[in-house]
Amino acid sequence: MAEMAVSDGVWTFDGETLRIVPGSGKDVHELRKTLGELEIPIEAIAGATFEPSRKGGHLRLRLRKGADPLTDAVAGSLTAPADPYRLAIPKGRTGAAEYFADEMRDVLTVWQTPNAPSEEFLLPGPAVPIVTTAGDGTVHFDGERVRLEWTAFASSTKDEAGPQEFALADLVGVEWKPLIGMGYGSLRFRLKGEGPAKPPQKDPRCVSWGVQKFGGTTALVAAAVVARLPRGLGLGLAELPPSTPGETETVLRHLAELGELHRSGVLTDEEFSTAKQALLRRLE
Repeated sequence: MAEMAVSDGVWTFDGETLRIVPGSGKDVHELRKTLGELEIPIEAIAGATFEPSRKGGHLRLRLRKGADPLTDAVAGSLTAPADPYRLAIPKGRTGAAEYFADEMRDVLTVWQTPNAPSEEFLLPGPAVPIVTTAGDGTVHFDGERVRLEWTAFASSTKDEAGPQEFALADLVGVEWKPLIGMGYGSLRFRLKGEGPAKPPQKDPRCVSWGVQKFGGTTALVAAAVVARLPRGLGLGLAELPPSTPGETETVLRHLAELGELHRSGVLTDEEFSTAKQALLRRLE
């Protein structure tokens, strides 16, 4: 049994399961607190490392591709302090953190955890119902339907469109992006047969924010949806809307996003190739 307990949280590893309990202090991100305790089977773990820094460092867990709906939904965009698979380590505990990572790596070597992507989710994803508010909207998801309600920060376009509601069966994917630079963070739901995406602040299928880097707990809604969509639909790749005039720029943007997902390890070579060919056919 190996344990790493610091103010940021507690990680306990018994050789078969890693138990993660987030800290309760004000510096612990609300996303991690809302997600709560996690039990991660060794079959889902690809590796563990300690990453030193000037103030101490982070103990970091790496999961197998396709094992976790949250990891798939955020495509590597969650960083400290919102990432539930990173534990902030103070200066005085770096040696213990290195030992903990070594212990996990030794067990993984013995278990010979497969390197191939998991064919099914090995973590269940966030529980439903789940509700979160960020920027211009509130998102409700009960496991079967998504509902969007607008706040006072919503654009006139969204106000005029009114609240939106659609069934899980009508979704072909969900896209989550954090706020970067002067742009907007967004949680976008992709529906069957819809046209090119509009800017986040004008898209009635999208909640956007311009202040919170990680949009509160919106990533958990994305993960809850991904966990309940058929495999292959979670990233919006399996059923793309038909081509419409003037959408070349949109297709090129999606190709760039696919390339990033492939480089970050979220998409396998086969998944990337299939999705890329589907996009290129829309330009024919």
